[in-house]
Amino acid sequence: MPLGLLKYGLRKTYPAERQIPAAQPLRPTYDVVIIGGGGHALATAYYLARDYGITNVAVLEKGYLAGGNTARNTAIIRSNYLTPEGVKFYDMSVKLYQELSQDLDYNILYSERGHFTLAHTDAALRTSRWRAEVNKHLGVNSELIFTDDVKKLCPALNCSEDVRYPILGALYHPPGSIARHDAVAWGYARGAARRGVEIHQLTEVTEILKENGRAIGVVTNRGTIHCNKLLQAVAGSSSLVSKMAGFRLPIRTIPLQACVSVPLKPFLDQIVVSGSLHVYISQSSRGELVMGGSTDPYGVYSTRSTLDFKEGLLGHMLELLPFLGDVKLARQWAGMADMTPDFSPVMGLTPLENYYIDSGWGTWGFKATPVCGLTMSYTLANNKPHELIEPFRLDRFVNFQQVGEKGAASVGH
Repeated sequence: MPLGLLKYGLRKTYPAERQIPAAQPLRPTYDVVIIGGGGHALATAYYLARDYGITNVAVLEKGYLAGGNTARNTAIIRSNYLTPEGVKFYDMSVKLYQELSQDLDYNILYSERGHFTLAHTDAALRTSRWRAEVNKHLGVNSELIFTDDVKKLCPALNCSEDVRYPILGALYHPPGSIARHDAVAWGYARGAARRGVEIHQLTEVTEILKENGRAIGVVTNRGTIHCNKLLQAVAGSSSLVSKMAGFRLPIRTIPLQACVSVPLKPFLDQIVVSGSLHVYISQSSRGELVMGGSTDPYGVYSTRSTLDFKEGLLGHMLELLPFLGDVKLARQWAGMADMTPDFSPVMGLTPLENYYIDSGWGTWGFKATPVCGLTMSYTLANNKPHELIEPFRLDRFVNFQQVGEKGAASVGH
């Protein structure tokens, strides 16, 4: 590596590989149009091209590539969910993440840390035990541990009993990891583009074209496109886009805020979450403390930040890590969380023929990126839901077959 850098630095020219091809005019027709240019959309395009040879695909992003919720999350990856349907789905995502750098030939900075969901009450301990048993039954590495083990595994935490919410135990999930969120999106984008997929930024969809109950194309700010199949993968804007398609989603969109500190020397190798305190924290490879909490208490389409969020989050943070009192924040941001009544996604077919949906991600969209691409590409190619997303179909809310994941949300909503 040092020799390669030296050679590159001494060159008179610096030919760099273009990751994404230069923008081209839109074609009049495509086999598949994907609305949204975030991680899920790009992963779907990649697997469509890789696994099914479907390359006549256009990814349409109204802003810049992966500039929505993909750029506004805290990059935690885990599979310690509550329901069998959720555990199987996210376990597949974790397995895909573990090999993703090699698959994409792109370093996503995947780092296995261990995930602790702290329990401060007897009820939280019961839920942790419940989740651990469901996880183990399905082959996922999770276990309930108590205060002494929490001290050994995560010595930075304040495990004193002289606090308002003492730590009674935790759900410990060793495969819990973090990755570089933009690298995941760029890796999928490069892989898809190399296989012939077109990626169009600054291309906003303003209308869904329909004919005889079928989706036939879209109108954009750059012209009209016709297609055989349409996928909507637009995160917090899901309800707005589905309205253009002519159906409603059972989604409430709420801001979810996060922040990072200035870089510190490494001291926290683990990912720590407390549902009772509404906090989660990890330390990035650059030394920043990445912190978040619960969603805002009201629905609004906004990505503004608030002082109230910082006050509430950091007050609880100091109970867990009191020595951080003099540490300064570097920046703060917000994303839009599209929450469903059962805290599970909405995926698959819709009432509009040839129109597919990937939505309802709430606070766990990033960790599902690879498995969403894998399952949605299958669904598009075969016109039937992949078995892993069958439980997340839209009509479950009509048939009362909901998949209740609220107990595994990790932070209170």
